[in-house]
Amino acid sequence: MADHMMTAPILEVSSLSVRYGKVEALHGAKIAVRPGQIVSVIGPNGAGKSTLLNAIMGALPITGHAKGGVMYRNENVSHVPIEKRVARGMCLVPEKRELFAGMTVEDNLILGAYRRKRAGERDYLDQLEPVFQLFPRLKERRKQAAGTLSGGERQMLAVGRALMGKPDLLMLDEPSLGLAPLIVKEIFHIISALRQTGVATLLIEQNARAALQISDYGYVLETGELALEGEADALAQNPRVIETYLGLTKKVA
Repeated sequence: MADHMMTAPILEVSSLSVRYGKVEALHGAKIAVRPGQIVSVIGPNGAGKSTLLNAIMGALPITGHAKGGVMYRNENVSHVPIEKRVARGMCLVPEKRELFAGMTVEDNLILGAYRRKRAGERDYLDQLEPVFQLFPRLKERRKQAAGTLSGGERQMLAVGRALMGKPDLLMLDEPSLGLAPLIVKEIFHIISALRQTGVATLLIEQNARAALQISDYGYVLETGELALEGEADALAQNPRVIETYLGLTKKVA
């Protein structure tokens, strides 16, 4: 989508602050995600990246809401419950993936469409085939218990299950965590392919190199505050980003 920078943001976060007791974990965060865009938030461990996602999803109370908050589809959802945010097309794939280990791959996917079924959508399983096309490995293992899958396959299942709900905004919390480099490459290739579906993707990642390679726009979060932002390819060339997050390691061909 070459023209997505011209479209209005589906998600607009402004002056977002979150406190844990007296500690401010997030201060004045401001980000925007447009339809069909992949936006990444990179930064060190403990910078507040997961806090940002959980606040956007409604799992954490935000402070200073009089001046800031979460706008989704031009509507302030700062005090809308999680279930209603999900019903409006927001979806978060948490770092822990939270699959039902004893259930089959296919049943886990079908569960992802439960909200649509409950809403009375007759074609609530219409995303099953597209998900299997995106993740052929899940199709091969559709009758296997989710608990028998490898880490990479579990991550694929978590993303696939989220897509069954036909979200407009997909938020991924550290999708590469604990995965082998080759699997990380595959996961990011699939995330990149989601652009064609028109879904907006907000990606929280410690693997800055992989995240920026597939993103349109990026933000750098440090100790609860946004330190840098810009087009992803420009950020990847930024000396400070290279030194702090990309290291001096050359890409091995």
